[in-house]
Amino acid sequence: MSPAFTVSSMSSRLMLVNSVHNCFTGAMTHELLVAAASDVGLRREHNEDAYFAGPDLQAVADGMGGHALGEVASAIAIDVLESFAGDLSDAVLEISRRLNSEVPEGTGTTLTAMRWDGLTFQLAHIGDSRAYLLRDGVLHQLSHDHTMVQALVDAGRMTPEEALNHPRRAYVIKVLQSGAAHSPDISVHEARPGDRYLLCSDGLTDYVSIEDVGSTLVSFEDGSEAAWRLVALANGNGGPDNITCVITDVVRRPWFRR
Repeated sequence: MSPAFTVSSMSSRLMLVNSVHNCFTGAMTHELLVAAASDVGLRREHNEDAYFAGPDLQAVADGMGGHALGEVASAIAIDVLESFAGDLSDAVLEISRRLNSEVPEGTGTTLTAMRWDGLTFQLAHIGDSRAYLLRDGVLHQLSHDHTMVQALVDAGRMTPEEALNHPRRAYVIKVLQSGAAHSPDISVHEARPGDRYLLCSDGLTDYVSIEDVGSTLVSFEDGSEAAWRLVALANGNGGPDNITCVITDVVRRPWFRR
């Protein structure tokens, strides 16, 4: 039986990354344990997802454009994020500039990114990749999808249950895109020791139920194992799309273990 949790309304094929970041807060310190898994899936020839899993920055970008152009767009987003410290808004402006100058019009990428400063992090989000928080057994979605079906749900014209199986559920209405000006949602959050965060592309959430995502995050203490298991679940359901998961655990450590 899987451990209980609650859902809140609020190049190899598989790449695993781990990093650790120590942060000191008075007599206690916390560590950010970061793991990532990215897989091409079972039906795609190229992995158009890109990600970063660093000590103070985690990000997932899902490119779109076809003929490997999506792969270029997502790679540009991650490359810019790696080189920009500080406010994610500035990095997004540079991503947009480079997309306009380096890829054909219409090529774009989603972006969901977290930039840390101690236990505070800034979240930038645009598109249909997602950010989740697992806290005290409750799974919260921190991001809001920029999709046609989510807009219909927001307007009261479709139920969340209907949106799950809508044939155009993957149709995005806002991404970082060459030839278009779209701004991401920017928010600031406070983390707590014991939190677990998941950034993922829609290759996971379109094919794995939120209940299975939540139970996996609860069941597997090791971040790499959890990320691998989520990828396996998506592939077990046919793996129609690229799948990327970045997991960040906020772990409390006594000062004498720093």
